[in-house]
Amino acid sequence: MSVSLLDKRTAIFLAAVCSQTYHQFDNDDGTFMVPRNYQVSSSFKAASFIGVEERFGFILESNDRIILAFRGTNTSSDWVSDAIARQSPFVFVRDGGLVHRGFLDIYRSARKRILDALSKLSPQKQLYITGHSLGGALATLCAADAAVNTKFKTPVVYSYASPRVGNPAFAGKFNSLLSNRHRIYNQYDLVPHLPPVLYKSPRTDRIYQYLHVKKGFELSFQKGSVSANHAIGNYFHELAKLDPAYTRDLSARNPGFCPG
Repeated sequence: MSVSLLDKRTAIFLAAVCSQTYHQFDNDDGTFMVPRNYQVSSSFKAASFIGVEERFGFILESNDRIILAFRGTNTSSDWVSDAIARQSPFVFVRDGGLVHRGFLDIYRSARKRILDALSKLSPQKQLYITGHSLGGALATLCAADAAVNTKFKTPVVYSYASPRVGNPAFAGKFNSLLSNRHRIYNQYDLVPHLPPVLYKSPRTDRIYQYLHVKKGFELSFQKGSVSANHAIGNYFHELAKLDPAYTRDLSARNPGFCPG
């Protein structure tokens, strides 16, 4: 995908938003830096594999935008959920195909709260849905759901370092529902290569197919470790090279908002 088709400033801005989902999780009081001209509309929790509810993201609102951001993998229980790569039907969308069971279980646990929150917001505003890592997978599920089951029929999706989410039928349905979608990944990041295209369940021996949704936008940075190649801060700094002046201004106008 050419850079001309990607809104560079939106990609940079939403990467910074994604970084704040980790601060929301890490801070005992759930606080995080909110960019200028935005306010927190709501925060939400989701239950990971072991059933413990954790802070998983928030909704921001400005005069003309709504941003729904999902947190990525940050606890051991999240990784257990990531490992459940067997598939279940994506029942929220007709002919929605099959999706990763672990991702779906997490999304399902937060779905009602998220849709209730969106129902209170104006559909005249543009909805952006974003997330990093596991959060990118949740953003993908949510965007397809929102396009069908909310007033926001044309959400814009920016995911970062997302794993594969579902089978070819799901990917095809997602691609048909959403025209403004951007899956940003680092070619040296392990996570976007998971689950494998063909995944054999060790428990059932059943083979599942996985296919990435479109449109992929490739970055290329090598930071010397699996975690560094995956970190949202490094994604942000690589994207910042696309518009350094905008990034400097964004950082100056919003102290503590952009990754250091």
